[in-house]
Amino acid sequence: MSWGTELWDQFDNLEKHTQWGIDILEKYIKFVKERTEIELSYAKQLRNLSKKYQPKKNSKEEEEYKYTSCRAFLSTLNEMNDYAGQHEVISENMTAQITVDLARYVQELKQERKSNFHDGRKAQQHIETCWKQLESSKRRFERDCKEADRAQQYFEKMDADINVTKADVEKARQQAQIRHQMAEDSKADYSSILQKFNQEQHEYYHTHIPSIFQKIQEMEERRIVRIGESMKTYAEVDRQVIPIIGKCLDGIVKAAEAIDQKNDSQLVIEAYKSGFEPPGDIEFEDYTQPLKRTVSDNSLSNSRGDGKPELKFGGKSKGKLWPFIKKNKLMSLLTSPHQPPPPPPASASPSAVPNGPQSPKQQKEPLSHRFNEFMISKPKIHCFRSLKRGLSLKLGATPEDFSNLPPEQRRKKLQQKVDELNKEMQKEADQRDAITKMKDVYLKNPQMGDPASLDHKLTEVSQNIDKLRLEAQKFEAWLAEVEGRLPVRGEQTRRQSGMYDGQGGPTGNSCAQDRESPDGSYTEERSQENEVKVLAADFDDEFDDEEPLPAIGTCKALYTFEGQNEGTISVLEGEILYVIEEDKGDGWTRIRRNEDEEGYVPTSYVEVYLDKNAKDS
Repeated sequence: MSWGTELWDQFDNLEKHTQWGIDILEKYIKFVKERTEIELSYAKQLRNLSKKYQPKKNSKEEEEYKYTSCRAFLSTLNEMNDYAGQHEVISENMTAQITVDLARYVQELKQERKSNFHDGRKAQQHIETCWKQLESSKRRFERDCKEADRAQQYFEKMDADINVTKADVEKARQQAQIRHQMAEDSKADYSSILQKFNQEQHEYYHTHIPSIFQKIQEMEERRIVRIGESMKTYAEVDRQVIPIIGKCLDGIVKAAEAIDQKNDSQLVIEAYKSGFEPPGDIEFEDYTQPLKRTVSDNSLSNSRGDGKPELKFGGKSKGKLWPFIKKNKLMSLLTSPHQPPPPPPASASPSAVPNGPQSPKQQKEPLSHRFNEFMISKPKIHCFRSLKRGLSLKLGATPEDFSNLPPEQRRKKLQQKVDELNKEMQKEADQRDAITKMKDVYLKNPQMGDPASLDHKLTEVSQNIDKLRLEAQKFEAWLAEVEGRLPVRGEQTRRQSGMYDGQGGPTGNSCAQDRESPDGSYTEERSQENEVKVLAADFDDEFDDEEPLPAIGTCKALYTFEGQNEGTISVLEGEILYVIEEDKGDGWTRIRRNEDEEGYVPTSYVEVYLDKNAKDS
């Protein structure tokens, strides 16, 4: 079975069929490509779904995952994430093993098909040219034969005519001979061309065309085999991930089997158990006793005096009904401080504190005891560090020691700062070691470089390490103070960090003792934190009404100054800025670039041009 022998005359149909085969292959490539896109989209949606239901960090949802059912759900989400990864693997393998491979093969197939059919058309054109030559020689032979026949007839006619001269007869005879010779030549030429054409035609139909059609047949069969192999690969790619997908599903089943309802029930008990005893039976209170008493005033008054405590305090169940009080009232009874929350500066009474806890009704105490307790309690309004924090937050300047934060948050910030400084010191130390090794290499091999050229860099790195070490020691001291490892800072440190340094040491110490426990934890109640917020809000209102200082002149920067310290501003040489405060004798001038950028620069770095009217005013 060969296309060369069976389909020798179906050149055009074979050309259409092979083009259809390439179209089928391209259609299959498109199908696989769309499948990979679906797999990627499905994997992406699965990942988004898993991410959507993952517990958020530092949220209440993380507490829910102590239950085995929630942990099983988390395991399901993680397994679904791995399940999505396997669909991504399917997409990647199909793209690499099928789509890319077949796309390259299609290009090669097109090129091979084009070459084969080009050879076929070339053979067709050659045989057509030979056929045209044969037809041309045949017509010429036919024409010469007719011309020779006419010349012979003319000669015979002239020879039979007695009136024609002998010269004319001889001329006709010669012309007939010439025509006969031309016919013989045409016959010989026609015979040669015919023989050559028959040979070419035999080679065309028995050699060239079968060979070309055989190549086309092999090409088409390879295409069919290739598409079959691609379909097998298509199935194998899916089959390869089935074990891993099975493991993912097994993981979900294992997580579901790990759910322990008894353990979850015990966790609920541990979470919500109050520890109180259930209320006992309520005793019967007999209200008919006053009717049995005597009518005398003395006995009536005595019975009332004896019965009143019994009605009010004698019932055993009176003290047992308190577990049924609402939770917020119960917790306020258990955790409320013995002293009233301090009022904000603008409030007239302690009850004006917003969001303050509602005090439960308690047994009345003597007025003298309440008054003494009020006088002994230390209100925290005098803690000027809190006032400084409100001002610092308003002005946007965070203290270097993070004193504007509660102790626990301050401890975390200081610890984070210490860790950052230690990392920077480690980097600088590694750089110093590298420079030292390089210097040793230069000392051993002077041709590689000059050791003295590294001294400046080594000195600079050492200075940076010393600066970072001092900075780390400073923050470690503050951290130790917060954690209770060191006593409260001395007067000099307090003057640097506090705003009201003239109020005396005992007040500051009492503030620190009120705010911080020996272990560094934060001991102020929520109501006291609210008071600090109210205090900061009052300061916010005051600072909101402030207007920026007016400009009293202009200045021109004589040199470039990089303001790296707090309160300074960077300027460039030749820059024109506004002056809002003159030099007060400390060597600094306050300037402004725009409404949001202002600060101090050395007076010697600028040339000041004061406005006379502004200066006089």
